[in-house]
Amino acid sequence: MEMKRLNLKLAAALVAAAGAVGAVATPAMAAEEQFVPLLVYRTGSFAPLGIPWADGKLDYLKLVNERDGGVNGVKITYEECETAYATDRGVECYERLKGKGTGASGFDTQSTGITFAVSDKAMVDKVPVETMGYGLSQSVDGSVFEWNFPLLGTYWTAADVMIQDIAKKEGGMDKLKGKKIALVYHDSPYGKEPIPLLQKRAAKEGFELVLYPVTAPGVEQKSTWLQIRQARPNYVLLWSAGIMTPTAIREAQASGYPRDKMYAIWWAGSEGDVKDLGDVAKGYNAITVHNSGADTDKVYDDLKKFVYDKGQGSDKSGKTTLGTIAHTRGMMISMLQVEAIRTAQEKFGKGKALTPEQVRWGFENLNLTQEKLDKLGFGQIMRPVKTSCSNHKGDDWARIVQWDGAKFKVASDWYQADKAILDPMVKESAAKYAKEKNITPRTCEN
Repeated sequence: MEMKRLNLKLAAALVAAAGAVGAVATPAMAAEEQFVPLLVYRTGSFAPLGIPWADGKLDYLKLVNERDGGVNGVKITYEECETAYATDRGVECYERLKGKGTGASGFDTQSTGITFAVSDKAMVDKVPVETMGYGLSQSVDGSVFEWNFPLLGTYWTAADVMIQDIAKKEGGMDKLKGKKIALVYHDSPYGKEPIPLLQKRAAKEGFELVLYPVTAPGVEQKSTWLQIRQARPNYVLLWSAGIMTPTAIREAQASGYPRDKMYAIWWAGSEGDVKDLGDVAKGYNAITVHNSGADTDKVYDDLKKFVYDKGQGSDKSGKTTLGTIAHTRGMMISMLQVEAIRTAQEKFGKGKALTPEQVRWGFENLNLTQEKLDKLGFGQIMRPVKTSCSNHKGDDWARIVQWDGAKFKVASDWYQADKAILDPMVKESAAKYAKEKNITPRTCEN
């Protein structure tokens, strides 16, 4: 009987020991994972833009996992959350996903309105907000906006480049004096963002700025284009997205306004906006932060080999969104997110899942040289970019593309916004924001 008790005690001890070993070993053996939230709008009036944008973001994360096994062995996990471009739904997505895993690595909100709504929350939650080419233009100033990263450009830089290209066509900036430039814009925070820059340029260069707000979703623009027909502006800048874009182009044709005098923001300059219009949109100009086309760089070959040939592509046909300008831009956004994680791992530990605060450091210390871009397969798509504490935008190279009736073709050299105009605007607006929000700006050495 005594021997039986001893055997039972020994067995129980062995089971307990095995359980203890298991409890320690399981987490050690589990692969590290890094969570990336994907806010998207595959529905609603902006869906023609949102679908390829979302596909591109998702495809690149799949590629990193399939080709590279993640970031230094850390698998990327992700979850889409549909916003339909509605601010309240975007905030709900943010709140639901911000704490998932080790914390959200960064939110590409895909909406200026949602960016406005979550920026104050992100400061408290300590979560990065990545807004490539959009968002709050003054958030370039990292001393005030510690958690916002409007990478590669803002609506102020875009508007400035448009004015520079128009001036070049006219024979010089001095030739803009007395000209009339109209802004047709989505009547929302997104559409209103370029107005301060255009007002500043108009005062400096002596051209007249005429504003034409369009009520969302932008399917009714007849009265707007009748006014344009009467005002006869020399150029029209178009701040639209989704269904508003082809509607504007059709109304321009109906009112006799030349499409080669139109300049669209990058969200109104993808194939989905004009492919069904063909020659109706011929001459239509748009600004872009990258080259276009599915055969321009190695990342497309890798995407085909590691994702699409395995039947894992987001564009199920492989012919709808893949290779479009918006899809490429989506891949760039995810690439910048991944490289922020990789950069942060260099400081906080390779092969480790990082907190949002650690990833924020990675966003602030990006240095994508030409050599690095070539290695990533983006060397021909975009220009190098380097961020810092004081500069959360990095470099703002942009160029003009023009629709020839069948495809977009590069129509200009690379431009950068005029720092003499932009930098004081950013500083002034950021300081005002800091005062309103009771933020003490950081001291930045770079």
